[in-house]
Amino acid sequence: MLLTKQIVVTGKVQSVFYRQSAKMTARSLGITGYVKNMPDGSVFIIATGTEIQLSKLIEWCHQGPVRAEVSFVEAANLPIQKFLKFSIL
Repeated sequence: MLLTKQIVVTGKVQSVFYRQSAKMTARSLGITGYVKNMPDGSVFIIATGTEIQLSKLIEWCHQGPVRAEVSFVEAANLPIQKFLKFSIL
């Protein structure tokens, strides 16, 4: 069963290759959706996949790429959204 989650990642997550790494991770897990930088310095993700796929993505979000310093990850369920692939906006 597919689910959609909104994930907000805060900390030093911009200018550290976070969006590109999130895209590569999501695509390797078979997740669709998008990732984008927010004006407040956070990274915002909408992801659609199975519960197992999304759990793995959220687990990755807590660490992110090597140069990231993640302070907090917040995930919430959304109504199902369908995407063709995972993109950077």
